[in-house]
Amino acid sequence: MKLFTRYSQLNIAVTIGIFLLGSCTFYFLIRYVLINELDSTLYTEQQEITEYAREHNALMEILPANDQFVTYRMVDKPVVQRFDNTELVVDQRLEPFREVAFGLSVKGNNYLITVSKPLKETQKLLAIIILVSILMIGLILLVSSLINRRLLHKLWQPFYNTIEKVKGYKVAQKGVLELEETKIDEFSLLNQSITAMTERVQQDYASLKEFTSHAAHEMQTPLAVIRGKLDMLVQNEAVLKNNPTQISDIEKAVHKLSRLYQALLLLTKVENRQFILNEPVEIHEIIEEKLVEFSELMESRKIDLQVFLKPVDVVFHNQLAEIVIGNLFYNAIRYNKPGGKIEISLDLKRLMISNTSAVSMLDNDRLFQRFYRHEEVKEDGNGLGLSIVKQICDMAGYQLFYFYTEDSMHTFEVYFDR
Repeated sequence: MKLFTRYSQLNIAVTIGIFLLGSCTFYFLIRYVLINELDSTLYTEQQEITEYAREHNALMEILPANDQFVTYRMVDKPVVQRFDNTELVVDQRLEPFREVAFGLSVKGNNYLITVSKPLKETQKLLAIIILVSILMIGLILLVSSLINRRLLHKLWQPFYNTIEKVKGYKVAQKGVLELEETKIDEFSLLNQSITAMTERVQQDYASLKEFTSHAAHEMQTPLAVIRGKLDMLVQNEAVLKNNPTQISDIEKAVHKLSRLYQALLLLTKVENRQFILNEPVEIHEIIEEKLVEFSELMESRKIDLQVFLKPVDVVFHNQLAEIVIGNLFYNAIRYNKPGGKIEISLDLKRLMISNTSAVSMLDNDRLFQRFYRHEEVKEDGNGLGLSIVKQICDMAGYQLFYFYTEDSMHTFEVYFDR
């Protein structure tokens, strides 16, 4: 849920609560004022009747009126004044009234006098006031929501701009991450923190690249020396005859070290952008070449192969395309199970390579990191193959995804859309 949506929900809920509380308070306040005004009118009528009785020693004549009813009733004892709500029959219907009842002594007789005025108009006025208030509250909520939406969007725009810049940031890019200046202190502090963090990351990355490059180059001379000495030992029949196992182990170690050197050197070149991606590359032809190259290996493992290819030309680098396809294809064979299956599909949008395996799902968060090895994999490898594929795809602007399906198929997809 977006922050603005959550804020709007809370803001509307709190605003509605405040308005409801205010509306209830307003309702009872208006009702009190209107009733009090009506009571004042009734009290004025009481005063007129009382003054008339004092002056004339008789009760005022009752004149018919639509907005007022007066009754006289003789009682045995004096009556205490009271204001109350009541209902009277008007045109054969019960109507709400407000009345004042008071006592008056005339010519030695005690009278209960009631003066009643209708509440209907008061209630209508109260209903109109409440309706107008509700409409005003709704209008205020609507206008407030629209204004808040525009204001918040404008206020948060520097944050969204920062997020877009961070999304497009690549640690391998040259130059610092440039974030726009803002007058909002919190966003300014955020931008400063992100800029400082990216500078540290770039420094660490540059140090790592430098170390990798130096390590790869420094390995070249010792490797050449070891190969030369090993060739001399192999040519010595006596040494080879007496130490066949040791010689074989040395050859394997040298081969593994040589592959590691080649992989590190390739990674360094890719990261340093030493390849120019301006060649028209026919992906389907490279796949067909790899099918021939790996045919014997697949036959030895009795792997069932299903291929669906469409002619696809992309602007890429031929050597890098061969590395991507070769690594993914070789892994599909290498980590497959005997009698397993490989599916290769190519169309204008993507390349998909799927394979069965005895290995369970790979860790998507670490899969493309350097030297990542699944705990179930026992074969020797340098753990750089998928990292190289990922680096090449990132450099080319291609998207690389990994999926693990319910039928135990490991799937790698390369999307050519940039």
